Amino acid sequence: MDAPLHIDRDGHRTRLKWHRGRRKAADPAFTGARIVEAMRLGASVEVDLVVHADHGFAILHDLTLERETTGRGRVRDTGAAALRQLRLRGNDGEPLPDRVMLLEDLCALLGSEPPHPEALLQLDFKQDASALDPLTVAGFASSVGPLLANLVLSGGDADANDVLTLAAPMLRTGYDPCYGPSLDRLRATGDYRRFTREALAAAPKAEIVYLHHEIVLAADRAGYDMIGAIHDAGRRVDAWTIRQVDDATLSQVGRLLALKADQITTDDPEGLFAAFDT
Repeated sequence: MDAPLHIDRDGHRTRLKWHRGRRKAADPAFTGARIVEAMRLGASVEVDLVVHADHGFAILHDLTLERETTGRGRVRDTGAAALRQLRLRGNDGEPLPDRVMLLEDLCALLGSEPPHPEALLQLDFKQDASALDPLTVAGFASSVGPLLANLVLSGGDADANDVLTLAAPMLRTGYDPCYGPSLDRLRATGDYRRFTREALAAAPKAEIVYLHHEIVLAADRAGYDMIGAIHDAGRRVDAWTIRQVDDATLSQVGRLLALKADQITTDDPEGLFAAFDT
């Protein structure tokens, strides 16, 4: 099988993003070997960032340690040395041989294993700008500097993106509006046009807009092409997250491909690629 990088349909290429560094559904999240593999092959891959006690970032999704690692307590209260001693947990909750990585660890690893020119690593910041201080921002810029050509910063707080990219001005950005008041208002009103306008206005420099796939499909059923509207504004769309490959999700992905999503985030790139490899 070819590497699960993209699906081509009707002249449009949709990339498959390896969510949390997973190539297939059985993979654990955030392991260095898989992330390096993805970047070597030219894949799109996503990792999450959470601020730790020593003014840096851990490659973790949760703000607490228990679910993803062998540690306990808040990431924010845990120092770099302690984090590096923790092991990741697999999908079954059992400890893995793999240790928790910090952002600088991952960047150093990728520096020793040069990425494919088309590889794209999404750094998804899970907090807002209040979690950032000057030391944290400076450390971020130092870590990502050598890899800017292969990175995109994303998050649900446009202000946080602005703070971090001010220190790393060549870093590309994306924006996820599917959190907070704007999403609550969308659920109440069904006003997909307003939601799209506000998302574009909130992050005018964002190259990619990250949208929950069910919002895209709900807008489509209501007669509004959200992806088309964002394309008209000169941006790209990532539809997230297809967690498993089954009859229901294959139908959803088929429609996302017809709507020309630029990228689909999935926990099973290999399974999704195989299902559409015709």
